[in-house]
Amino acid sequence: MDGPGGIRKISSHCSISEMDDFDLSRLLDKPRLNIERQRSFDERSLSELSVGFARAGLDNYDNCSPGGRSGFNTPASSTRNSFEPHPMVADAWESLRKSLVYFKGQPVGTIAAVDHQSEEVLNYDQVFVRDFVPSALAFLMNGEPEIVKNFLLKTLHLQGWEKRVDRFKLGEGVMPASFKVLHDAVRKTDTLIADFGESAIGRVAPVDSGFWWIILLRAYTKSTGDLTLSESDSCQKGMKLILTLCLSEGFDTFPTLLCADGCSMIDRRMGVYGYPIEIQALFFMALRCALSMLKQDTADGKECVERVVKRLHALSFHMRSYFWLDFQQLNDIYRYKTEEYSHTAVNKFNVIPDSIPDWVFDFMPTRGGYFIGNVSPARMDFRWFALGNCVAILSSLATPDQSMAIMDLIEARWDELVGEMPLKISYPAIESHEWRIVTGCDPKNTRWSYHNGGSWPVLLWLVTAACIKTGRPQIARRAIELAESRLLKDGWPEYYDGKLGRYVGKQARKYQTWSIAGYLVAKMMLEDPSHLGMISLEEDKQMKPVIKRSSSWTC
Repeated sequence: MDGPGGIRKISSHCSISEMDDFDLSRLLDKPRLNIERQRSFDERSLSELSVGFARAGLDNYDNCSPGGRSGFNTPASSTRNSFEPHPMVADAWESLRKSLVYFKGQPVGTIAAVDHQSEEVLNYDQVFVRDFVPSALAFLMNGEPEIVKNFLLKTLHLQGWEKRVDRFKLGEGVMPASFKVLHDAVRKTDTLIADFGESAIGRVAPVDSGFWWIILLRAYTKSTGDLTLSESDSCQKGMKLILTLCLSEGFDTFPTLLCADGCSMIDRRMGVYGYPIEIQALFFMALRCALSMLKQDTADGKECVERVVKRLHALSFHMRSYFWLDFQQLNDIYRYKTEEYSHTAVNKFNVIPDSIPDWVFDFMPTRGGYFIGNVSPARMDFRWFALGNCVAILSSLATPDQSMAIMDLIEARWDELVGEMPLKISYPAIESHEWRIVTGCDPKNTRWSYHNGGSWPVLLWLVTAACIKTGRPQIARRAIELAESRLLKDGWPEYYDGKLGRYVGKQARKYQTWSIAGYLVAKMMLEDPSHLGMISLEEDKQMKPVIKRSSSWTC
């Protein structure tokens, strides 16, 4: 039965598996991928890969034969005995377990890095919300959900703390950027200490933490089938607090979320203020994940769902219309007229064509496309950002055609975006005078380093998930091969430097936990693609594309 506004009444006992893929006008009501409890990674072999795809129902999976869709040759190392796990796997699990953090005897997360060679600890001994996500997925895929549940509950508890930065009170729904556990050996007590941005470099609150928390809550529920956590009053309240904070009305005329520089994985000044693609993609995905878990047995629950549905429709229209760039769209922007007034304007943001950087004309292939970094009045940031584009695919913010175009772009610009170590966090690097202005002369974000065009192994799990969803696992397999040639030998560094990612980052920590976990998740997901259901949402059929098919989308 449909209620007011066409919102279907869902029982508070409706399982997440029943609700996950409702179309937005009917709360995403359609069949969804069934995720079964799997054996651990160590027990299974790569020879089951094709069986896993068949079980997951991914009909668009390629057979990965040489000269297939991508034209890549099958790596020679893929002929190794499929029953033998790669030697990196055992080391990765050992290192991941060494990073576990305990509170009153229970594991509650993983520290950022176990770098014994570095004299500066800084905040690498803390549990970061965003950093823990790949660790959590690795444990879920390996049948160890308890640590994930503990983490979700502990961060939910921290959300309830009063948060102040220089006497200014933060929003009630803000999740911490990180926390640490202080052990008092004398008193035999453990104390949690959270950071909501008051100790962070730049003093910026983490906008993405709340989104990752909701996404991880769904992943836990999908993996375990346990509805009691997501349906608990505390988790329902936690989700609503996050959503209320993000859905509040104000002066903004756009459905995207206005953010400061440094509020996400790119946690320092890099010119991504405004409406960065990473935040918008995570915002969209968190809204869809929350929609599958929110109960409607109260008036505020129903109202929250209605607001989420409306925002999702507006957000998908805006992102697919104004953030998408392919060859045809670039040509259209190149020919824009300016100073257009009224609602009929084509150049809605009054972008000056002369502001288009020269590099993008050579970078854009005839077939391919991506969501650009930022759009706001008189400003388009044409840079590529990996996390935002991968999350856009996984959340189905990108249409199927757009998802395939993003994969086409990665293949066409392999050297620029992947090089010798997956994956460029952003492209291209900013340098010289522009670097001084945009970064404030940041000595860590010099060209082709750290956030400024550096290569981050943690992104391997995201691109692998995107590859599997789009039926292009050969891309992921090639990227994993590259990572396996260096990561263990180099001591699992945080990031790599250089145009091709050939050099260990100048300030990169060794044994970076999310580099380790990202590799494990990529391996396990490629071996058993049914794991994709934890972190992927199917397309909503009611969200029809608003952009006409361009030549770059044709197969």
